[in-house]
Amino acid sequence: MPKKTKKTKKIKKVKKAKKIKSKKIKTKITKNKLKNKETTEVKKNNYSTEEKVEIKKIKKQPTEKRQYNLKDFVVYPKHGVGKITGIEKANIGQIDIQFYKIFVEKEKLTLTVPINQQFNLRPIATVNQINKCISILKSKPKIKRTMWSRRAQEYDQKINSGKIYELAEVVKDLNKNSDIIADQSYSERQLFEKAYERLKSEFEAVLQIIPEEVQKKMDKALGRNQDVEAAI
Repeated sequence: MPKKTKKTKKIKKVKKAKKIKSKKIKTKITKNKLKNKETTEVKKNNYSTEEKVEIKKIKKQPTEKRQYNLKDFVVYPKHGVGKITGIEKANIGQIDIQFYKIFVEKEKLTLTVPINQQFNLRPIATVNQINKCISILKSKPKIKRTMWSRRAQEYDQKINSGKIYELAEVVKDLNKNSDIIADQSYSERQLFEKAYERLKSEFEAVLQIIPEEVQKKMDKALGRNQDVEAAI
């Protein structure tokens, strides 16, 4: 009887070992199948991605997030305030280009600006920015001791920067109705009038009031009198 029991135990151990081995083999096979399936899916995805890339080889004009609409006012740094009169399309070198048509009233000029180069444009100022500009106009002008030719270049750069606060600073600094700047040369006058008109046109677009009212508002902030207004 004891011998039989030992033999039985041995058989049971062998059977158990075989079951464990079988289970391990099955697990391995399942893992391999899953791995093969994943590899196949990755290949399919890569293949489909490659196909999509090839399909997208259509020449398109890159765009920016900012979008302007018809009749919107915008500022082009070198020309000032303009109004979008059209959004058009053209095919140039097999590339579809969209562009804005912008009419600058003060210069009687129409600009064509591609949408992918609209970084040159900025939206017109807010009412808060206009109020800050009025505060700048009311402040005292800054006088530099450098040569006029160098200052004139700096003023011109500020006017063409497209930044409304810098424009207001030029108007304030070149305002001839002050105790510090008694007289203006021809070039000073030219720069003042250019900056003044640029700033005035943006005030008009933002405040939506007639040019005469805008001029009164600006001249009051600058402390300009009737004699100076007549001289302009």
